[in-house]
Amino acid sequence: MTIEGESFLREELQRLKFKERPRVVDAIATAREFGDLKENAEYHAAKEEQSLMEARIKDIEIKLSGSQVIDVTKITNSDKVIFGTTVTIKDMQDPQSLVYKIVGEDEANAKEGKISVLSPLAKNLIGKFEGDIVKFETPGGSKEYEITLVEYI
Repeated sequence: MTIEGESFLREELQRLKFKERPRVVDAIATAREFGDLKENAEYHAAKEEQSLMEARIKDIEIKLSGSQVIDVTKITNSDKVIFGTTVTIKDMQDPQSLVYKIVGEDEANAKEGKISVLSPLAKNLIGKFEGDIVKFETPGGSKEYEITLVEYI
């Protein structure tokens, strides 16, 4: 994962452990005061929220412990597309350029220009160099892109 991805997950983990977990524990305690737990919707909702939150905490902890963080800024720029690089591509049929950063699957967000290393487009870009033409199959048909810029930022 990238440095930004690791930072995002660590912030989410801190928020879940130290803000959300105590809030849910308080909600469970408050719901218990309402009486019979069998028919207590607030209690069951809070317990379900707690279960989902604890599962997310475990998931984040596993990802952080087993991941390798890559700082692409410390790699010598060779104009080669690798994990973590920011790639500008130009559609050969359209003058519009697109800019994507290739990130881990947890960091991917197309609206922010971040695509998963596991996405079909990223798989086609990885290993190519600035100036290369990449052919890519989309649901709408075949596309060709020229890699116009590879940045290690």
